[in-house]
Amino acid sequence: MKKRILVVDDERDICEILSFNLENEGYAVDMVSSAEEAIERLSADHALVLLDVMMGGMSGYHLAERLRREGKTVPIIFLTAKDTENDMLTGFSVGGDDYISKPFSLKEVSARVKAVLKRSAEEAKTPSGEQLTVGDVTLDFATKEFFVGGVAVALTKTEFEILALLARNPSRIFSREEIIDRLWKDAPYTTERTVDVHITRLRKKMGERAAWISSRAGYGYRFNPD
Repeated sequence: MKKRILVVDDERDICEILSFNLENEGYAVDMVSSAEEAIERLSADHALVLLDVMMGGMSGYHLAERLRREGKTVPIIFLTAKDTENDMLTGFSVGGDDYISKPFSLKEVSARVKAVLKRSAEEAKTPSGEQLTVGDVTLDFATKEFFVGGVAVALTKTEFEILALLARNPSRIFSREEIIDRLWKDAPYTTERTVDVHITRLRKKMGERAAWISSRAGYGYRFNPD
């Protein structure tokens, strides 16, 4: 059965180009021109959303935030002409799974779509019931939740995956290249900056325990709660 993708962009030409190429890649594609239409059209059949950020009416960021607040876990890839670090942080913080800057190549879009869908499928296979606890910090792999002192801290999918990778290998240093290979190995356009943006956001959410994720210049990141 073909995986179904919802393309949300108020530029008709971009929607049609993306639709044509994604259908050639073997996907089924639905197109809408606003976030409001996306709310009405999105269903459990959709495996992924390609979402423009700047649209008339509700923005892509606000739509993503609303979907996550409603408990919808469909992967979201943002499409945007805004590509500063703050823009990336905003996109990831509201629940985005990836971020593609305009103008983009169709090859890049194809690679990122495949990578996000693969990650989503692999995550669904994670054994239920498994937990990892360090001090008063717990990662629950069944519910994909992160707790500090018994209080749930909302993490995006990618933030959770990075923290899980580091926490499962305490004190081991992971280079940015290794993290990309583990989490984005099928997305050749992912850069080291993407890793840094996620780490920055993750540390902020960890609050007083931010120092548990330490870095060594020229080497990478590690989980070191000692």
